[in-house]
Amino acid sequence: MKANLVEIFRSFQGEGIHVGRPTVFVRFGGCDLRCGWCDSPHTWLRGKQCRIEIEAGSGHFRTIPNDVALGEVEAAVSALAPDSRIAVSLTGGEPLLQGPAVGHLAARFAASGRPVHLETHGLAVEALEEVVDHCAVVAMDWKLASDMRRDSDPSSGPVDPYHDRHAAFLSRVWESRATAFVKVVVTRATRDDELSEVCERISRIDRAIPLVLQPVTPFGRVKESPCVTDLVAITERCEENLENVRIIPQTHRSYGAL
Repeated sequence: MKANLVEIFRSFQGEGIHVGRPTVFVRFGGCDLRCGWCDSPHTWLRGKQCRIEIEAGSGHFRTIPNDVALGEVEAAVSALAPDSRIAVSLTGGEPLLQGPAVGHLAARFAASGRPVHLETHGLAVEALEEVVDHCAVVAMDWKLASDMRRDSDPSSGPVDPYHDRHAAFLSRVWESRATAFVKVVVTRATRDDELSEVCERISRIDRAIPLVLQPVTPFGRVKESPCVTDLVAITERCEENLENVRIIPQTHRSYGAL
């Protein structure tokens, strides 16, 4: 079995409730969403080559052709982090677009005692079944229709919201042994009614599920982050429904990580 990958490298978790933890990242190629603030648009399409870091944290890579044999992925992760206590993050792009490969790798890593973190847009409900029982952590982005669209949507105009599929995805994760948290990227375009719906849907599953509000990092079409006054107001509204709401920006840019 093989997978289309963008890169394999070691760094530190830069987003969400596990920021700062040493992690090996396995980044899958291909994504079916188009977020205007995406900081890795090169992952939207499956690539011809994958780069693998030669030494942990060095930023020096060797390049191999796609698709990559899963045994080679396992070997690269072990070389970058011989200590199996260091987590592996299956990220993208959207990893669950390659569900069988993700499931195979997750099962292998979990069997070796390595914590598996799945980073996903939380819409591929069916593919989740192949991986969820092997995950220690599922970091789920809850996408807002005001800020992004599917690659199949028209380039302008309103799009259908994603709340139903996100809720179904989160419910399945919450039934598993994995620890889950939800991340919402907030911009100046984020609407109050959208966030209220997100919080209501999460609270129906469990009010204690952590919600991370991530102020957008200016990139691409997005030029400004929300101001502190806006973030205070947003947080207060979310805390009306949820017990664990945090503001956590992207951190990896501050220390020059990938």
